[in-house]
Amino acid sequence: MESTLKDLKERRSIRAYKPDQISGEELRKILEAGTYAPTGMGMQSPKIVVVQDKETRDYLSELNDKYMGSGSDPFYGAPTVLVVLADRNRPTCVEDGSLVMGNLMNAAHAIGVGSCWIHRAREVFDSEEGKALLKKWGVEGDYIGVGHCILGYPADEASPKAKPRKEDYIVIAK
Repeated sequence: MESTLKDLKERRSIRAYKPDQISGEELRKILEAGTYAPTGMGMQSPKIVVVQDKETRDYLSELNDKYMGSGSDPFYGAPTVLVVLADRNRPTCVEDGSLVMGNLMNAAHAIGVGSCWIHRAREVFDSEEGKALLKKWGVEGDYIGVGHCILGYPADEASPKAKPRKEDYIVIAK
């Protein structure tokens, strides 16, 4: 329990990555953790699409930046992108996908892999280009993009430090 709490307290979003691809074993462990996220009524509505092909990864980055408008790589150079989707017809689709994202990021930290949640997956996969990618990947159904979980080895060994927790974070009802 103590190591889990330590990981939860120390995990931070990483925004600079080495170009080296993560290992297959690391990826397998991270993905397994994602599949054990709680989902509404245990329906397992999310899907995780693994993108490690540089051409596809760069295209996803381009699509994401189309909605962000920064002109830079919204994936911060991370070589792996896990696209988390959830069945739009499930009333808990966003919550289900969000829990998957959390498990992916916490598992990555626990094994020494950096991660960050990148938004705009909804816009990307609601677009014609995004729908074409889903079709190419064989993802059938009505899916909503919940998030992009980027993965890689941090470029800087110093991880950002946690901010102090706010005093009124917890309210005890009486």
